[in-house]
Amino acid sequence: MSFGFLGIQFGFALQNANVSRIFETLGAKVDDIPILWIAAPVTGLIIQPIIGHMSDKTWGRFGRRRPYFMVGAILASLALLFMPNSPTLWIAAGLLWMMDASINISMEPFRAFVGDMLPSEQRTTGFAMQSFFIGTGAVIASALPYVLTNWFDVSNVAAVGEKIPQSVKLSFYLGGAVFLSAVLYTVFSTKEYSPEDLTEFEAEKKQSSVAVDAPVSTSQSLLPRFIRGGFIWLIAGALGSLLISQMGWEKELYVLSVGLGAFGLVLLISAWYTRQGLVHNGFVEVITDLLNMPKTMKQLAIVQFFSWFALFAMWIYSTSAVTSHIYGTSDTTSKLYNDGADWVGILFSVYNGFAAVVAFGLPVLARWTSRKMAHAIALVCGGLGLASFYIVKDPHLLVVSMLGVGIAWASILSMPYAILTGSLPAQKMGTYMGIFNFFIVIPQILAASILGFFTKVLFEGHAIYALILGGVSLLIAAVSVLFVDDVDQK
Repeated sequence: MSFGFLGIQFGFALQNANVSRIFETLGAKVDDIPILWIAAPVTGLIIQPIIGHMSDKTWGRFGRRRPYFMVGAILASLALLFMPNSPTLWIAAGLLWMMDASINISMEPFRAFVGDMLPSEQRTTGFAMQSFFIGTGAVIASALPYVLTNWFDVSNVAAVGEKIPQSVKLSFYLGGAVFLSAVLYTVFSTKEYSPEDLTEFEAEKKQSSVAVDAPVSTSQSLLPRFIRGGFIWLIAGALGSLLISQMGWEKELYVLSVGLGAFGLVLLISAWYTRQGLVHNGFVEVITDLLNMPKTMKQLAIVQFFSWFALFAMWIYSTSAVTSHIYGTSDTTSKLYNDGADWVGILFSVYNGFAAVVAFGLPVLARWTSRKMAHAIALVCGGLGLASFYIVKDPHLLVVSMLGVGIAWASILSMPYAILTGSLPAQKMGTYMGIFNFFIVIPQILAASILGFFTKVLFEGHAIYALILGGVSLLIAAVSVLFVDDVDQK
């Protein structure tokens, strides 16, 4: 059931390791890269709760989750074929939107799939297995441009008249084929429990010692919160935009202020629907579930926020940081720059590969300590590894730094979900997995809106400081997880 994640992460890894390179090659400035990456978190913010809610209510020949696996895989594979052939920067940015939306269509139901199919005592291992396939897919995908260049003599410098190196193009073509094949294997080799089976499992869970913190408030009872919160967030967004305009700050900061106002507008629309009695629609139901989040989910939201802020900083700034701070060049047309960019792909491969190995040790560590402590230890390793980029001068030693990041990555992909699923009602597993994604994409949106400002104004163009900030963020996440209420391990 987890094999499809091999393909999904193939697509994500190629995106994470190479899209900044493609953007810079097509003319993007280093402080413009975060705003170009805004496509990834915004599409996740919109797509995942919608797909989660829809899959909760789907049941047919291919089950409830598997139809979304398949549709997302087809669309993502097409995006991977077109991305490296982008003739201009704006087309590349548009294809990133398409690619990320398609990957999210496949990915969100996979999380709910494990929650559906496994009992509580197997979920830590189930999500660890997902981490294994994620790491395995990513280690191959991240290394592809380097491997094609050094093992198969494919050029990593664009030919005359072209902009993207042949090694990058071939990597994306191979990625599209692997993505589709792996996901289709899961679609055709697994079956799902029916809604009746899941209802029976939920009844058994309620009779056991595990207490499920289920939502209790209706949209009608939440109407005052819709209205009050709507006006507060709308005013905050308007004041934020006014401040940015008056101070002459970077335009990327409007992403943050407009986002605040947009959330306020969403709450007010929910209030209007509720007053009209139109509460049985996906829009109101998702927002109602958002405000009814279980306690454990609220606590994990803080952990996820700081974890994914750090990861996003690493993904968008590793190439710039390594090529400028260690290789000493910002000339995207030079062989030295492209050698450094290829090495970043190897580093991404290292942390993903190590994560695949560590994934099997995490359930053991969790049994010895607890899931919270295991996750905290892993996050500390990642924070120290990411911050160490500043003091490392030999690019080969960055492999050691990435081992720490790999430990954190393996845990981020498994432990929060293993802790979360025990607090969720089975009939809303997909919806809440989609809502949980808010706390993955919101920090990425924040990072996309402020990191460019920080890099240009506070860091004076030195991308390496963004990686240090990411390391500190992981350490904060490590402390936060110790305060989470893990209802399955009481």
